[in-house]
Amino acid sequence: MELHVNGQTRALPEAAADPAMPLLWALRDGLNLTGTKFGCGIAACGACTVHVDGQAVRSCVTPLGSVVGKTLTTIEGLGAADHPHALQLAWLAEQVPQCGYCQSGMLMAAAALLARNPDPSDADIDAAMTNLCRCGTYPRVRAAIKQAAKGRKP
Repeated sequence: MELHVNGQTRALPEAAADPAMPLLWALRDGLNLTGTKFGCGIAACGACTVHVDGQAVRSCVTPLGSVVGKTLTTIEGLGAADHPHALQLAWLAEQVPQCGYCQSGMLMAAAALLARNPDPSDADIDAAMTNLCRCGTYPRVRAAIKQAAKGRKP
Protein backbone atom coordinates (compact mmCIF):
# COMPACT_ATOMS: atom_id res chain seq x y z
CA MET A 1 0.00 0.00 0.00
CA GLU A 2 1.26 3.47 -0.87
CA LEU A 3 0.40 6.80 0.74
CA HIS A 4 1.04 10.32 -0.50
CA VAL A 5 2.50 11.96 2.63
CA ASN A 6 4.21 15.33 2.93
CA GLY A 7 4.71 15.62 -0.82
CA GLN A 8 6.14 12.13 -1.31
CA THR A 9 4.71 8.77 -2.24
CA ARG A 10 5.70 6.33 0.50
CA ALA A 11 5.23 2.57 0.57
CA LEU A 12 3.98 1.11 3.83
CA PRO A 13 5.55 -2.10 5.05
CA GLU A 14 3.14 -5.01 4.68
CA ALA A 15 2.73 -5.29 8.46
CA ALA A 16 1.45 -1.69 8.59
CA ALA A 17 -0.88 -1.89 5.59
CA ASP A 18 -4.11 -3.19 7.14
CA PRO A 19 -6.91 -0.98 5.72
CA ALA A 20 -8.70 -1.10 9.09
CA MET A 21 -5.63 0.11 11.02
CA PRO A 22 -5.90 3.67 12.33
CA LEU A 23 -3.92 6.09 10.17
CA LEU A 24 -2.01 7.20 13.27
CA TRP A 25 -0.28 3.85 13.62
CA ALA A 26 0.52 3.58 9.92
CA LEU A 27 2.19 7.01 10.11
CA ARG A 28 4.05 6.39 13.36
CA ASP A 29 4.95 2.72 13.12
CA GLY A 30 4.90 2.15 9.36
CA LEU A 31 6.49 5.38 8.12
CA ASN A 32 8.32 6.50 11.28
CA LEU A 33 6.58 9.91 11.25
CA THR A 34 6.44 10.23 15.02
CA GLY A 35 5.50 13.91 15.27
CA THR A 36 1.83 12.94 15.25
CA LYS A 37 0.99 11.88 18.80
CA PHE A 38 -1.36 9.36 20.39
CA GLY A 39 -3.44 11.03 23.06
CA CYS A 40 -6.81 9.48 23.74
CA GLY A 41 -7.61 7.06 20.92
CA ILE A 42 -11.22 8.31 20.65
CA ALA A 43 -10.78 11.54 18.64
CA ALA A 44 -11.41 13.74 21.67
CA CYS A 45 -8.04 15.38 22.36
CA GLY A 46 -6.65 16.18 18.89
CA ALA A 47 -3.01 15.25 19.57
CA CYS A 48 -3.20 13.03 16.49
CA THR A 49 -4.49 15.72 14.09
CA VAL A 50 -3.17 15.54 10.51
CA HIS A 51 -4.46 16.88 7.19
CA VAL A 52 -6.24 14.68 4.68
CA ASP A 53 -6.76 16.60 1.43
CA GLY A 54 -6.29 19.79 3.45
CA GLN A 55 -8.86 18.98 6.13
CA ALA A 56 -7.89 18.47 9.76
CA VAL A 57 -8.73 14.92 10.84
CA ARG A 58 -8.10 12.87 13.95
CA SER A 59 -5.83 10.10 12.73
CA CYS A 60 -6.45 7.84 15.74
CA VAL A 61 -9.93 6.98 14.42
CA THR A 62 -9.36 7.37 10.68
CA PRO A 63 -9.04 3.98 8.97
CA LEU A 64 -5.97 3.70 6.79
CA GLY A 65 -8.06 2.40 3.90
CA SER A 66 -10.08 5.64 3.81
CA VAL A 67 -7.04 7.78 2.94
CA VAL A 68 -5.51 5.78 0.11
CA GLY A 69 -5.22 8.07 -2.92
CA LYS A 70 -5.56 11.21 -0.81
CA THR A 71 -2.95 13.80 0.09
CA LEU A 72 -1.73 13.58 3.68
CA THR A 73 0.22 16.17 5.62
CA THR A 74 1.71 15.58 9.04
CA ILE A 75 3.50 18.00 11.32
CA GLU A 76 6.76 16.95 9.63
CA GLY A 77 5.40 18.40 6.37
CA LEU A 78 4.01 21.66 7.76
CA GLY A 79 7.25 23.59 7.47
CA ALA A 80 10.97 23.03 7.10
CA ALA A 81 13.86 24.03 9.33
CA ASP A 82 15.01 26.56 6.74
CA HIS A 83 11.47 27.73 5.94
CA PRO A 84 9.13 27.29 8.93
CA HIS A 85 5.39 27.75 8.57
CA ALA A 86 4.10 31.12 9.81
CA LEU A 87 2.26 29.31 12.59
CA GLN A 88 5.45 27.65 13.79
CA LEU A 89 7.12 31.05 14.05
CA ALA A 90 4.11 32.53 15.81
CA TRP A 91 3.96 29.56 18.20
CA LEU A 92 7.52 30.32 19.27
CA ALA A 93 6.99 34.07 19.47
CA GLU A 94 3.90 33.66 21.66
CA GLN A 95 5.57 30.92 23.75
CA VAL A 96 2.62 28.60 23.20
CA PRO A 97 4.18 25.24 24.13
CA GLN A 98 4.49 24.24 27.73
CA CYS A 99 4.86 20.45 27.93
CA GLY A 100 4.48 20.36 24.13
CA TYR A 101 2.67 17.05 23.78
CA CYS A 102 -0.44 18.47 22.11
CA GLN A 103 1.39 21.00 19.97
CA SER A 104 1.73 19.07 16.71
CA GLY A 105 -2.03 18.47 16.67
CA MET A 106 -2.72 22.08 17.65
CA LEU A 107 -0.52 23.37 14.84
CA MET A 108 -2.18 21.10 12.28
CA ALA A 109 -5.67 22.18 13.38
CA ALA A 110 -4.61 25.85 13.25
CA ALA A 111 -3.08 25.44 9.79
CA ALA A 112 -6.30 23.90 8.46
CA LEU A 113 -8.25 26.80 9.99
CA LEU A 114 -6.05 29.44 8.34
CA ALA A 115 -6.17 27.61 5.00
CA ARG A 116 -9.97 27.94 4.90
CA ASN A 117 -10.27 31.22 6.84
CA PRO A 118 -7.24 33.51 6.53
CA ASP A 119 -8.60 36.08 9.01
CA PRO A 120 -10.43 34.18 11.75
CA SER A 121 -12.29 35.89 14.58
CA ASP A 122 -12.00 34.74 18.18
CA ALA A 123 -15.23 32.78 17.69
CA ASP A 124 -13.85 31.14 14.54
CA ILE A 125 -10.69 30.12 16.39
CA ASP A 126 -12.66 28.78 19.36
CA ALA A 127 -14.90 26.75 17.05
CA ALA A 128 -12.00 25.28 15.06
CA MET A 129 -9.56 24.64 17.87
CA THR A 130 -11.20 21.75 19.67
CA ASN A 131 -7.85 20.21 20.62
CA LEU A 132 -7.20 19.78 24.31
CA CYS A 133 -4.17 21.21 26.10
CA ARG A 134 -3.54 20.12 29.67
CA CYS A 135 -1.27 23.12 30.18
CA GLY A 136 -4.08 25.53 29.28
CA THR A 137 -2.24 27.71 26.77
CA TYR A 138 -5.42 28.55 24.85
CA PRO A 139 -4.96 32.35 25.04
CA ARG A 140 -1.46 31.95 23.59
CA VAL A 141 -2.80 29.66 20.87
CA ARG A 142 -5.35 32.29 19.88
CA ALA A 143 -2.69 35.04 19.87
CA ALA A 144 -0.36 32.92 17.73
CA ILE A 145 -3.09 32.13 15.22
CA LYS A 146 -3.93 35.82 14.94
CA GLN A 147 -0.25 36.70 14.54
CA ALA A 148 0.19 34.14 11.76
CA ALA A 149 -3.03 35.30 10.08
CA LYS A 150 -1.86 38.89 10.03
CA GLY A 151 1.56 37.88 8.75
CA ARG A 152 3.29 39.71 11.57
CA LYS A 153 6.89 38.85 12.16
CA PRO A 154 7.73 37.62 15.66
